Amino acid sequence: MKKVIQVLKPYFRVDEVMSEIRECVEKGWTGIGFKTEQFESAWKEYSGFKYAHFLNSATSGLHLAIRIFKDEYNWQNGDEVITTSLTFVSTNHVIIYENLDPVFADIDSSLCLDPASVERLITNKTRAVIYVGIGGNAQNYKEIRSLCTKHNLILVLDAAHMAGTSWTDTGAQVGLDADCAVFSYQAVKNCPSSDAGMICFPSPELDKQARRLSWLGIDKTTYDRYSESSYKWRYDVPEIGFKYHGNSIAAALCLVSLRYLDQDNEYRRMLADVYDNNLKDRDDIEIISHSPLVHSSRHLYQIAVTNRDGLIERLSKEGIYCGVHYIANHQYPIYKNYKSDVEKASRYSSLIVSLPMHMGISKEDATHISKKILNK
Repeated sequence: MKKVIQVLKPYFRVDEVMSEIRECVEKGWTGIGFKTEQFESAWKEYSGFKYAHFLNSATSGLHLAIRIFKDEYNWQNGDEVITTSLTFVSTNHVIIYENLDPVFADIDSSLCLDPASVERLITNKTRAVIYVGIGGNAQNYKEIRSLCTKHNLILVLDAAHMAGTSWTDTGAQVGLDADCAVFSYQAVKNCPSSDAGMICFPSPELDKQARRLSWLGIDKTTYDRYSESSYKWRYDVPEIGFKYHGNSIAAALCLVSLRYLDQDNEYRRMLADVYDNNLKDRDDIEIISHSPLVHSSRHLYQIAVTNRDGLIERLSKEGIYCGVHYIANHQYPIYKNYKSDVEKASRYSSLIVSLPMHMGISKEDATHISKKILNK
């Protein structure tokens, strides 16, 4: 019987996770507060962000970021946000949620935004740029940051794949200089929970606004109003918000995952090296490289091949399941009418394959997968 190898798969330290969750259950507090506050503190200490608010998903975080900046700077319906087409659709859905227009800039061979394309697309209606660190990469990030500063644009970092991606020269988490950074702790991400996210603003005012908006616009959470000796029932609702807050069960999983994040990312980089060494000399395989300026989280390992669908089918027959990250969003009907400069995004969308990359894969597995790709 062939061993089945999934493209992405969660990995949890079960005993440690159950201990953290047991504490929530015994205390009788599984919602917002308690573990969510513990994880926010742990994430800030690990990452260097001054402010961090735990949410139910990265999608919620991206939506809050766009909503808050729209309100803060009085953006108008129809104003534009430059973004990438090669991403999960939530990156771009949130722009439309707020009646803004996504403008699709092109990518380069790193699959990250091409600064030249971004600059070509800037108009007097441009308000922000969303940079996606696909697979944990950060190619061109500094150039995009400089462009946003030059043109007085907000930079939102979609860091869903970037937990633990750090600059090689300083060791700092990438994104500390973004106007907002949003991370994902969804089950198959590098710091996994059931599903969760984190929104990181640089200012206490915006952090406070995110906390209120994520709790339906209510000015005090249930946890804020609770103590061992009393329960304060009165609160105010100064604005309409969303139910986007995280919970203590998900935060409990994240607390354990964070303890091992650097160790696990180093393991992923080892697997990437195995793939690199085995696949690097083939002219018909383009390896999507990650910036030498960062220690990438290596959430994904991607290659580009001309017969992508054929390769995926052939490997699946061997019990090796690959993925595609992503179908370029501008190819979906809902996005076809927005402005775009997407020649390379269109090309790579038809070529890229994500090879299995997770903690359940051994060095021998990566070698085996490489051999099957090479028809050995």
